[in-house]
Amino acid sequence: MTATHEADNSAQSPYWRQNLIVCLLGSFTTIVAMTLILPFLPLYVEQLGVKEHAAIVQWSGVAYGATFFTAALVAPLWGRLADLYGRKLMLIRASLGMAVAMSLIGMATDVWQLVFLRLLTGLLGGYASGSTVLVATQTPKAKTGWALGTLSSGIMAGNLVGPLVGGALPPLIGIRQTFWLAGGVIFITFLATSFFIKEEWRAPKKHATRQEGAGWMAIADKRPIIVMLLAGMFLMLANMSIEPIITVYVAQLVSDPSQVTLVAGIVMSAAALGSILSASRLGKLADRIGHWNVIVAALAVSALLLIPQAFVTEGWQLIVLRFLMGLSLGGLLPCITAVIRHNVPDGIAGNILGYATSSQYIGQVVGPLAGGFVGGHFGMRAVFLATCLLLACGAFYGWLVRPRDQ
Repeated sequence: MTATHEADNSAQSPYWRQNLIVCLLGSFTTIVAMTLILPFLPLYVEQLGVKEHAAIVQWSGVAYGATFFTAALVAPLWGRLADLYGRKLMLIRASLGMAVAMSLIGMATDVWQLVFLRLLTGLLGGYASGSTVLVATQTPKAKTGWALGTLSSGIMAGNLVGPLVGGALPPLIGIRQTFWLAGGVIFITFLATSFFIKEEWRAPKKHATRQEGAGWMAIADKRPIIVMLLAGMFLMLANMSIEPIITVYVAQLVSDPSQVTLVAGIVMSAAALGSILSASRLGKLADRIGHWNVIVAALAVSALLLIPQAFVTEGWQLIVLRFLMGLSLGGLLPCITAVIRHNVPDGIAGNILGYATSSQYIGQVVGPLAGGFVGGHFGMRAVFLATCLLLACGAFYGWLVRPRDQ
């Protein structure tokens, strides 16, 4: 039996809509809690005893990246355990673990404790990626793209709202209290997950476990999976590559220095807003015309949109182009997940989707590093053009190895 056939015949929960709603709300709240630290992280580092400006910047970067580092390492493990013991159990673990870790961050008394607890947050977390596995494996195939697109919109909305909440709450209630409030909200997510997610879990049979335990060895054609892993990494890399240079780039476009940070913030949010608006629609379109077609088209269109971004002369032009790029990239994550889901055996779906999550985290870490290096050595236009070339190569390779029926 082929992987696709087996995936098509996997159990589809009658509660998939209810589960989608809980996963959507849970993913949104946990992502908000993870990203709200951005606006005030340097202030908290300074509060913990670091006084020198360069050290504050360095420790802030280490503390922020720590969560994504450990999350990338353990994502395949949590996916494998989800295959063995149930996806709901992993969501309960993630929400409870994050609630505890987030509350403890608010009690830190030293910067080393902050970094350790951020590492712990990434280690114990993974609610959004776990939700993706649950929704992907329990939704009927004809609705997979739409459901994953809706979930992806909630995740991206969390990334957009988190920094806004982080900027508004600390002046009102204090930094430590903001962490405690976030921990309390995630604990509510834990309760909702425990009581309202319905999973008709059946433990895998012993012979199936032995056969599928090899993971990659159980996949007959690995090329589609490799393309999806690369596409996920390219997506995050394309989104994050301009993060280190965006404020400096905007400063060249805006005549009023007092408007630079405002325009830079809008530019950063424009792509996320575009993705939020398009994710579910592109997912629904992919259910009709094929996920591969949407993935290849999204990569190609995004590559083309990066070219004019390197030559803009006004801030509003960059905002519009980033928004359009967000619209084109919005369907990538749900389509990537759907293709993986339909090309691997049901018993290793969580494991392989865990690798997909890790590849996206790698893009999230490598993107800013690569963007900063290229921008510093070759100029800021080179960042856009290099990212364009990368996405174009991904689109071309995806077109080459696409299934012939797509």
